[in-house]
Amino acid sequence: MRPWLVFKLLLHPIRFAQARIDAWVMARVKRQPGPIQVPRTRVYIVPTRFGYGYAFMGLVMLLGSMNYSNSMGFLLTFLLGALGLVCMHHTHGNLVNVQLRSGKAPPVFAGEVAHFEILVDNPAPAQRYSFSLAWPKDSQPPVMTDVPAQGTATLRIALPAERRGWLPARVFSLSTEFPLGLFHAWTWAELDMACLVYPKPAAAGRMPPPASGAIGQMPSNIAGQDEFAGLRNYHRGDPMKSVHWKSLPKSPTAPMVKQFTELLDQELWLEWDSLGDLDPEARLSQLTRWVLDMEDRQHAYGLRLPGLVLKPGRGEMHQNDCLRALALYKPA
Repeated sequence: MRPWLVFKLLLHPIRFAQARIDAWVMARVKRQPGPIQVPRTRVYIVPTRFGYGYAFMGLVMLLGSMNYSNSMGFLLTFLLGALGLVCMHHTHGNLVNVQLRSGKAPPVFAGEVAHFEILVDNPAPAQRYSFSLAWPKDSQPPVMTDVPAQGTATLRIALPAERRGWLPARVFSLSTEFPLGLFHAWTWAELDMACLVYPKPAAAGRMPPPASGAIGQMPSNIAGQDEFAGLRNYHRGDPMKSVHWKSLPKSPTAPMVKQFTELLDQELWLEWDSLGDLDPEARLSQLTRWVLDMEDRQHAYGLRLPGLVLKPGRGEMHQNDCLRALALYKPA
């Protein structure tokens, strides 16, 4: 063994042992769509620092009992030893046969935090306690929960989304130290799930150039209640509130009625070519900002990218289609 490995082993024996086991196990973990059932052979267990202290205390008690030939000391030492073995059995069994399934991973914008939903199923008739879920070598505290008997627990684990596109979930660990914290049992798994990361929106302020289409509303020939369009002769059945009462004294036999037209949104095109002064990623960020702004203003808008055209529309589904196209776009 190399000298630096010996030094690490003597300095942090627990961390060293777990790191070596994790490196060996990681090579065997495969990405799976789920559900993933945790068999007995894939649950790994080591003593915690409290477990090592417990074992050292038992050894000291055993040596003292042997030195003084104290039968009550032997009884207490063996009782505590048996308790430690039972604890190890329950810690290991707390993870065996649970099932892991992938849940939702809502889209986020670059620079935000993605949340992956992982479902833990417990097929056993007894409740499982103190499960912890975490990414490997993550500085964030693990997510903890209990799983009811023959039930499901939902755990949401966060992962920073730094770039646009698909963000795949990494290998994660499911661990437990139930019931006494003397042993740490864990398993590794990797579910085939990913979160869609939209481009980071540019700062507000820049508007689409006139060549991309006019922003606003235009009157239509459809009768409505939006914009005054003039007067017309009264027809039987017209509502009384639409009568132009100011003109009635001038023509009492031929009353006039106010006429309105409905305003229709003009179609707005958000175009890649209109942002020639920006680099590709900055263009995607600006188009993302325009999509969000136009949706807030309830304008119909379309998207033109090299090799892709999305017809004008509006609504949540249309917005998601545009943002997805921007997130997955690959500049030439």
